[in-house]
Amino acid sequence: MALALVYDPRYHTWDSWTSLMCEAYAAQQLSINTPEEEWKQWAAGLKAIDLFVNEGIPSPYIYENWQDWATALVGAVNQPTEDTAT
Repeated sequence: MALALVYDPRYHTWDSWTSLMCEAYAAQQLSINTPEEEWKQWAAGLKAIDLFVNEGIPSPYIYENWQDWATALVGAVNQPTEDTAT
């Protein structure tokens, strides 16, 4: 099973974070250079990637800004498992 890679959004601008995510998921052809004002549509596209479908990723439409959504995305993807829980 492949693990999803999600970059921590802290200390990134919208452009730098989405560039990293687009590079990581180049095969899925995410939109590059999406204006920050359209972040929710871009995030919905990322959420639809098959690797993320079963990860419990929150809808971007319940967040006011991309940073809060991206932080929630990191939390959803990096949830502890039985192997990593202490």
